Amino acid sequence: MGKHFLVNDNLFYADNPRVARNTFLDAPLKTGPLPTYEESRGRLPRPVWDGHPDALACYDRTWEIAFKNLRNANREAGFVSDFIDTAFNGYLFMWDSSFIVMFGKYGSRVFDFQATLDNFYSHQHRDGFICREICEDQSGEQFTRDDPAATGPNILPWAEWEYFLQTGDRERLSRVFDPLCAFHEWFRLHRSWPDGSYFACGLSCGMDNQPRTPKGYNAAQHHGFMSWIDTCAQEYLSATILCKMAAVLGRTDETAALEEERALLSRTVNGTMWNDADAFYYDKLRDGTLSTVKTVGAYWTLLADLVPAERMDRFVAHLDNEKEFKRPVRVPSLSADHPQYDSDKGGYWCGAVWAPTDYMVLRALSDHGYDALAHEIGKNIHSAVVKVFNDTGTVWENYAPEKAAPGAAREDFVGWTGLLPISVLFEYVFGIRTDPIRNKITWNLTEPERHGVQRYPFGDAAVDLIAEAETEGAPRRVTVRSEKPVDVEVTCRGKKIEVEYI
Repeated sequence: MGKHFLVNDNLFYADNPRVARNTFLDAPLKTGPLPTYEESRGRLPRPVWDGHPDALACYDRTWEIAFKNLRNANREAGFVSDFIDTAFNGYLFMWDSSFIVMFGKYGSRVFDFQATLDNFYSHQHRDGFICREICEDQSGEQFTRDDPAATGPNILPWAEWEYFLQTGDRERLSRVFDPLCAFHEWFRLHRSWPDGSYFACGLSCGMDNQPRTPKGYNAAQHHGFMSWIDTCAQEYLSATILCKMAAVLGRTDETAALEEERALLSRTVNGTMWNDADAFYYDKLRDGTLSTVKTVGAYWTLLADLVPAERMDRFVAHLDNEKEFKRPVRVPSLSADHPQYDSDKGGYWCGAVWAPTDYMVLRALSDHGYDALAHEIGKNIHSAVVKVFNDTGTVWENYAPEKAAPGAAREDFVGWTGLLPISVLFEYVFGIRTDPIRNKITWNLTEPERHGVQRYPFGDAAVDLIAEAETEGAPRRVTVRSEKPVDVEVTCRGKKIEVEYI
């Protein structure tokens, strides 16, 4: 079933039949000379934005740091693919890596960033478990499966789906489907309560020190006997995406249990974890009452499409409330009206602004039609990151919520912070999105200056997208040059713009 020792471990755990179809367990080693930034720069996407040299310099520096974190796979450690390091402690993190590949997809013509995740699939245990931290230089994992901090957040399906939406790579989708399903099933069996809700802890939810557990429980390491709102939503999202993958792969006959779980989770989350007076989703305590801690993690419900239409505007309004999440730098990880909100450097997850949760919020907003708010928030955080880059010469693990400054954070963190100067620039400042299934790029112009992207990756083609500067009284000129035919639909302030293919 697999040669890595962790796969053939405790015989008392039941085998998951999907693990037998996990082709990463016996995969040939994918390794070779690692590309450098200097030799790769001319093949990476190149943003164009007249009058914003600082944003372009921040973009360049981010890729330069990222390439310094490329690593060769160590077979003795159970790795099967070269990867980008989490840039933290010599372990590869599931949560970080899932977000890192979401900007790495833009550099896929130079390095296979997505293959970073292959190393988690190659560490899958016989019953489907995957540890959230795996050692890079020797065989080993940071946690045992029964530790509440052992795994999560389960956003691997989302990371793979985002890659598919950029590349249309059905072959990869087919390879990852079984290990993802096996991991999802393990999570359901070992991380859920009788009502179908899920638990985590500060470490396994990724937001280490948020003040979420009741008094007397270690916030980082104990679940506090709570139903965790972000974990519930992530499992719903996982089930939803696995169903979408099954539809693409012609395997919908395998999704009945996933559909049942989605229905149960929707009833539980919307019936027992929503406070209508506050218009907010909260963690549920052991006695059935709700927490009062407003965490940015609640917005995983919006990304997962769990929020009923009649609740959506009121729930989203918290993101535009200056007493809560609309701070000078958006979006803080903890609402500003909480007594433990740290207005100085954000106290790590007690108010600091983080790339992964900001990106989740942006994607949740744009997926549900809140494009103007998504652009506003995206532009805000991108501007703050660029200002801090101008002040310090680098990008940071997190940012202060009350001014454009580093948080209590590590510098040169790429790391998931690469999302902000790269993905957020392309997707939420420039407004470029892709749909490879329909061979289509959509571009919503919001910036008046000449801007766009050269060598933008779309499937296996590179596309040049350039919008000339606005000129009063004249139609805006948008040109597209592509290695393969592609449909580009451009809008500006709700009006369609004609595209010139050159």
